[in-house]
Amino acid sequence: MEELPGALGTSASLALRLGQAIFAVASLLFMCLDIEFYSYTAFCFLVTIMGLVIPWSLTLAVVDVFSVFVKRPAHQPGILTIVVIGDWVLSLLSLAASCSTASVTSLLLASEGFCGNKLCTRYQLSAAMAFLSWFLLLSSSLFNLWLLPSV
Repeated sequence: MEELPGALGTSASLALRLGQAIFAVASLLFMCLDIEFYSYTAFCFLVTIMGLVIPWSLTLAVVDVFSVFVKRPAHQPGILTIVVIGDWVLSLLSLAASCSTASVTSLLLASEGFCGNKLCTRYQLSAAMAFLSWFLLLSSSLFNLWLLPSV
């Protein structure tokens, strides 16, 4: 079987998983630096989804590290199907969370007085980091989906 860069068990997949986790942690840090984010459901949704992306990405990064060092990719149909489904679900949820956070932040900026400039900038950075995490999640799920029929 041909090795697909970015598929589960490769060093490219490890880089994608670490990138997902780093951007999700950055999104959480920018959002949670202030206590006022609990007032808005979209912000709580973002925190919840990024809190799910971090352990998912780190767990699969451990699988990738093991596969890279053993030099034997984990290409079992059952495991790969679970990874593809999990990636797709988290990808859609993180896209929804980042878009809703960006739209609420834009609305808060438009209605002056609800959000300070510094606070809204942090919310915008959090949405941007969540969007980058979504992009990496989507790319890894597409690579694994591409590999799934050949297993």
